[in-house]
Amino acid sequence: MIKVALPNKGMLFEPTQHLLQECGYKAAKPYKTLTSVDERNGIEFYFLRPSDIPMYVGKGIIDAGITGIDFNAEASSPAVKILDLPFGASKMCAAVPEECGITTLAELKDKRIATSFPEIVKNYYRNPDMNLVVLEGAVEISVSLGVADAVVDVVETGTTLKQAGLRILGEPLFKSNAALFSHPEKQELAELCTLMRRIEGKLVAQSYMMIEYDVPSELLDNACAVTPGLDAPTISKLHGRDWYAVKAMVSQAEANQIMDRLWKLGCRSVLLFAIKSARI
Repeated sequence: MIKVALPNKGMLFEPTQHLLQECGYKAAKPYKTLTSVDERNGIEFYFLRPSDIPMYVGKGIIDAGITGIDFNAEASSPAVKILDLPFGASKMCAAVPEECGITTLAELKDKRIATSFPEIVKNYYRNPDMNLVVLEGAVEISVSLGVADAVVDVVETGTTLKQAGLRILGEPLFKSNAALFSHPEKQELAELCTLMRRIEGKLVAQSYMMIEYDVPSELLDNACAVTPGLDAPTISKLHGRDWYAVKAMVSQAEANQIMDRLWKLGCRSVLLFAIKSARI
């Protein structure tokens, strides 16, 4: 049985829960404890602070975990990213007072910067001796209180910074998203490989749909050009007619446009199906 850490709160909590449950895991957070055992799948889940997960995984106390790339970078953890996940996207930006004369990120290297991510800031500027004010949160208030000249914080809409009289400066210092991490020596554990394949299959299912249609023989090549599938479409002859049935995976984002093109081409009985999961 392997040990896997999951976020116990924050923006990563619900998407992680939903993803794992869709992959067939019993991963609901218990009401009074921080652990949950999924006997059928050979996993013990630990519900921890997202910022603490890199430490536990990096030291091998826990075999794998889901957390943000920014948390792993901030912890300087040796944990290895084995799979990006399509949620938890964020960007870390610098902000300065609206009316100050600072116009570039380079100008901040000698300033007092308030942040909850000192290691990421120091790595960005390649300066371990920067004048940083390390705070647990609400860094935007530090400038008006006179303890910092600028802030570096995770930004979603920028509204909070604007309300504090700050403007975002330059490009993001760091971009992040959720990811599955493992200890460097535990990437090949059977249960972990199964977990990764299930998640990959679910992500494929979220990106593609299955399309089926009937097409006359003289239009078969043109129709297959519209729906080439991942490798090749599945084709079968219809009984008693010079028609073929075709099945292929198509991009979910383009699925309805593809249906329109097939219909205009002369295909009929065009059907579109959601994919629950996949192994490609």
